[in-house]
Amino acid sequence: MPHPLVAEIENAFQEVRNRDLTLGERLKHIADCVRANGPDFAAAVDAFVARLEAAQAGSTAPMVGDVMPDFCLPNHEGRLVTLDSLLERGPAVLAFHRGHWCPYCRLNMIGLAEIEQEAKPAQIVAISSEVQQFTRQLRAEAGAQFPFLTDVGGGYTLSINLAILVDENMSAMIGGAGWDIPGYQAHSPWVLPVPAVFVVGQDGIIAARHVDPDYRRRMELDALLDAVKLVSA
Repeated sequence: MPHPLVAEIENAFQEVRNRDLTLGERLKHIADCVRANGPDFAAAVDAFVARLEAAQAGSTAPMVGDVMPDFCLPNHEGRLVTLDSLLERGPAVLAFHRGHWCPYCRLNMIGLAEIEQEAKPAQIVAISSEVQQFTRQLRAEAGAQFPFLTDVGGGYTLSINLAILVDENMSAMIGGAGWDIPGYQAHSPWVLPVPAVFVVGQDGIIAARHVDPDYRRRMELDALLDAVKLVSA
C-alpha cells in the first residue's frame, strides 16, 4: 500500500498532467495537495526550502554569459553523451531534475516533452543522478523523445555547484513516504540537484538560466521557448 500522502499526490498528478494549464499552475496543484493532505510534510518542505534559500543554494552555478562546462554522461540506454557532441547539432537545453519519484519533476518532464518539437533545433536533455531503470521509466511516462542522462554519483552537478545535501529531517520525511532516493541513485548519499534549466548556444555560452532552490517552482515553458528562439536565430 502506498503512503496515504503519496496516494493523494498521485491522484493530484493524474488530475493535472494533461490539462491545458501552465506548468506553474500544474505544479501549484501538487503543492496545494501536499498542504491539504500532509501539513506536517508541507511545513518540513517550507523549512527545508527556507534554509536552502538562506544559503543561496545554486547561486554560484554557471551564469548567463559563462561557458557551460562539458560533461560525459550515460543516457537512458547506457550510451555516453557529451555536451560538445550535442552542441555540434544545435543549441542545448539542460534540465536538471530530482528524479522519477518527484511529482514536480514528472510534470516538468511532461511539459518539456510537450514543447520538444517546438524547441527544435535545440536539443532538450534531462539530467539526474538516477540509474537507467528509473530514467527510462520517467522518459516513457513523459512521452519524451529527448535523452535522459545519469549524472553518476552527482559528480557533474557537484562540479557546477548545483548539488545540495538533504538534511536528516527532510530525508527521513522523504524516505518515510516510501521514496528510496539512495536506492534510485545506486546507493549514493542523500544529494540532489537544485532543479535548474540552462539554455546553451552552439558556442557553448549560456544564454538563459533558471535555478531555484524551491523545487516546487520551475522555468515556465513559454519563457524557455523564448530563450531557445534567441539562440536558434
